[in-house]
Amino acid sequence: MSRFKLYIEYIGTRYSGWQMQKNSKSVQGKLYEAAEKIFKSEQLEIYGSGRTDAGVHALCQVAHLDVKTMLAPEIIRMKLNDELPADINIIEVKKVNKNFHARHDAVARSYIYQISRRRTAFAKQFVWWIKDKLDFEKMEKASKLFVGMHDFASFSDDDAEEKSTKVFIENIEMNEEGDLILIRITGSHFLWKMVRRIVGVLAEVGRGKLTEEDIKKYLSGNCNDPSRFTAPPSGLFLENVFYEREKIPKELSALISVKSFMPSKVRSTTEGIGKK
Repeated sequence: MSRFKLYIEYIGTRYSGWQMQKNSKSVQGKLYEAAEKIFKSEQLEIYGSGRTDAGVHALCQVAHLDVKTMLAPEIIRMKLNDELPADINIIEVKKVNKNFHARHDAVARSYIYQISRRRTAFAKQFVWWIKDKLDFEKMEKASKLFVGMHDFASFSDDDAEEKSTKVFIENIEMNEEGDLILIRITGSHFLWKMVRRIVGVLAEVGRGKLTEEDIKKYLSGNCNDPSRFTAPPSGLFLENVFYEREKIPKELSALISVKSFMPSKVRSTTEGIGKK
């Protein structure tokens, strides 16, 4: 058996998440289907670095594939992509040591969330449109309360796969780009729905409906309030999975720009409005 490291991107809109589930369509399940067609082997295993929720996207999910084959990594990549649907793509395949494990060897992960300040027909599945006015400065200041080691029990549903609700958040970065508010959260790992609830709470701070004291209360004990503010999965992207000696990218910019989805003729017309 050989072990291969897979770098995968996908649009999560049509899937129940990364992990295979009975009677539902998953990204991992589609990978298994493609691999079984290629290798025609019962001795086949695919392990991901972690789960993503239903509807959540990935810029670079990492998985490892165990299979008996003489095919080169690049040929495996091409053959898998030939079998996969258009919304799942293998970016790269590398042959790795048999001791490598996509989940257990990961030291950090980063997610990016995109909030749109305007309604969009073209990028709807990649953003969360909030029509209320948001105070970006308040949101950015409040986000720093999540940095460090905290108990995120209030920000997650019961999760049988996680023994502890304590998570180390290395950093939260925020940026404004056009009509978008971008939030990057980097941490050791993440609980089920945790990122979406952090974003939802920050949005409530931006609306002026929650304060920093509310966040401190949520982090000090188990409270169900954050579940009411869970952000939709559409704006969430698994950005990167990091292993030893890999650096976290510094630049935080739009992944799917609302403006870029506007047809050029419409864009040039709207940009001229109000100009003399």
